[in-house]
Amino acid sequence: MAKDKTAYVCSNCGYDSPKWLGKCPSCGQWNTFQEIVIHKEAPAKSASQAFSNDTSRSVKPVRLHDIDATAEPRIDMHDAELNRVLGGGLVKGSLVLIGGEPGIGKSTLVMQTVLQMPEKRILYVSGEESQRQLKLRADRIRNNSSVGAQSENDCLILCETSLEQIFKHIKEVTPDIVIIDSIQTIYTELVDSSPGSITQVRECAASILRFAKESHTAVILIGHINKEGTIAGPKILEHIVDTVLQFEGDQHYMYRILRSIKNRFGSTDELGIYEMRQDGLRQVSNPSELLLNQDHEGMSGIAIAGAIEGIRPFLIEVQALVSSAVYGYPQRSATGFDLRRMNMLLAVLEKRVGFKLAQKDVFLNIAGGLRVNDTAIDLPVISAILSSNMDAALEPGVCMAGEVGLSGEIRPVSRIMQRISEAQKLGFKRFLLPKNNMQGINAKQLDIELVPVRKVEEAFRILFG
Repeated sequence: MAKDKTAYVCSNCGYDSPKWLGKCPSCGQWNTFQEIVIHKEAPAKSASQAFSNDTSRSVKPVRLHDIDATAEPRIDMHDAELNRVLGGGLVKGSLVLIGGEPGIGKSTLVMQTVLQMPEKRILYVSGEESQRQLKLRADRIRNNSSVGAQSENDCLILCETSLEQIFKHIKEVTPDIVIIDSIQTIYTELVDSSPGSITQVRECAASILRFAKESHTAVILIGHINKEGTIAGPKILEHIVDTVLQFEGDQHYMYRILRSIKNRFGSTDELGIYEMRQDGLRQVSNPSELLLNQDHEGMSGIAIAGAIEGIRPFLIEVQALVSSAVYGYPQRSATGFDLRRMNMLLAVLEKRVGFKLAQKDVFLNIAGGLRVNDTAIDLPVISAILSSNMDAALEPGVCMAGEVGLSGEIRPVSRIMQRISEAQKLGFKRFLLPKNNMQGINAKQLDIELVPVRKVEEAFRILFG
């Protein structure tokens, strides 16, 4: 019997090396190499090959113009937000990975979706929870009127962590959709390492992918994330799957956002918004109405921004508080907004406009617990800061969007008509926008007044007189 050898694999990108390295030469990360054991004898049959009936099948090359390019058949998930993020539904034979922080609602989202699909045979494989725990969650979600009462045979529950046993049950059940919660708890007997290790996650994911493609069965994997916010396990896991969805949000707030990081069957610009309730997740079809507080009239430090996340426009409320520094060093705090960008905007206000904020505490908050990366909310941010500093409320019915440059100019933003249409739909009367965005817009056809601005000083004169 040949002696086993060891190798070292980078947990971030999957680069392997015969010896341990402090820094990965592929991705540049430090202290990411982990030791794995390489067996000299090859296993007789992998887990997915044991499921397949035809292991001797050969694939022949096909001419490009002979390939059928019709749309992939999709499965309706009975969830408008999830269907949008997936690109129109779940593709048969696809492998979808859903990642998120612990307790954010990944299992709740999947269980709620399962209960809304009584016409499909679904196998829910859980390696973390018992059957009783899953039953209690399902009963809590069933009380939701949007889900409704379903029959008891909607979903088959399997509490198992062995990949070989899972494939054995799949062969007996022949489900339409397989859900594995979570991929870090599954192990295969062909690899001598603990569940969740690099080798186990990689081998299990590769076997599940082969099963999904050969049987045309859709598989949904739930994955953990590490302290850096990325999906735990080797980076190759994200390369293996067809779609990577990120379920994010603040546990102290009610809103959750489902983003598409990778999608081979659709766009990665879509996102879905949910509201976490005691009886499950509720779809938010119009987030602007929920994110806006209707009784802020007459209050200083509040500005309404026309933001876009992915390709979806919605209006958000930007809140700012400026006060004299109690301690010697002024505080700078931002929730839902990049703190470094806020410091840059404060420097622009002091250098280009002349407002002295060096000895002031500045606190910024995006209402609703959302985190927005859209640079178009620069103008609402500085407007809210100035409003709080002057203790003067903005005129009601005003919405704005614009990127602020280092010289104090208002730079154009993308998808300006979507922002304007969203503000008009919610009854706003005026919309401040960059002057260069006025090209190609017929203001006479709109029911909202467009106010083009070129510099920060010009916007302040219009807002505060």
